[in-house]
Amino acid sequence: MSTLRDPATLAGFIDHTILKPDATRADVARLCEEARQYGFASVCVNPVHVAFVADHLAGSPVRTCVVVGFPLGASGAAVKADETSHMVALGADEIDMVIDIGALKEGDVARVRADIAAVRAACAGQTLKVIIETCLLTDAEKELACVIAKEEGADFVKTSTGFSTGGATVEDIGLMRRVVGPDLGVKASGGIRNTETAFAMIEAGATRLGASASLAIIGANAPKAPAGY
Repeated sequence: MSTLRDPATLAGFIDHTILKPDATRADVARLCEEARQYGFASVCVNPVHVAFVADHLAGSPVRTCVVVGFPLGASGAAVKADETSHMVALGADEIDMVIDIGALKEGDVARVRADIAAVRAACAGQTLKVIIETCLLTDAEKELACVIAKEEGADFVKTSTGFSTGGATVEDIGLMRRVVGPDLGVKASGGIRNTETAFAMIEAGATRLGASASLAIIGANAPKAPAGY
C-alpha cells in the first residue's frame, strides 16, 4: 500500500461527503471545487443537492453520489425506488442506499431482498452501494446483509451512515471483504478522519472511503469557495 502515500492516489478512493442538514449551496460548491482539484472519486450529498452537483462537476471525472432512504432506511422499497429514479434523472452516478435494517434484524430476508432489488432496478447502469449500518448488527447479520446485497446486484457494500451509534471499523471491513469476496466493492464510512485510519481501512479490504475530513486525510488545504456561491 506504499503507493497510497501519494495524495492523488489516496484521493481516488474517497467519496468527498457533505450530509449535514444545514449544508448550504456554498458548502456544496466548495466540495465540488475541492473534488475537482484533488481528484476525489465522487461528491456525496443529500438528494436536494444532486442536480447542482451534477451540473457543477460536468466535464470532470468526479462522480455525483447521492444517499437514498437516508439515514434510517425505513422509508420502504417503493419510496426508495422512486427517490432513486428521480436522483438518476437529475444526474446521480452513484446511489448509496440504506437497507431496511428492521427487516434484517427480524430475519425477514424477503423484505431485505425486495428493498435492495427495487433500488437496483431503479438505478440500472449506475453504481449501487448498500449501507448495512454495521453498528446496529451482529456479525451474523452483517454477513447476511452482505450476502443479500451481493446476490441482488449491488456494486458495493458500505458500513455506515455516520448518523447512528458508530462508524467503520477495521474488523467490520475485514468481515465484509471476506463475505463478498474480491470482486465486490467495500466502502468504509463513518469516523475516518486521518490518513492512518484511511490506510488501515484500505489494508483491511476497503476499496472506497466515505469522509467529510477528506482534505485532512490527504494532507491538503481547502481552496476558497468560488465566487457566486
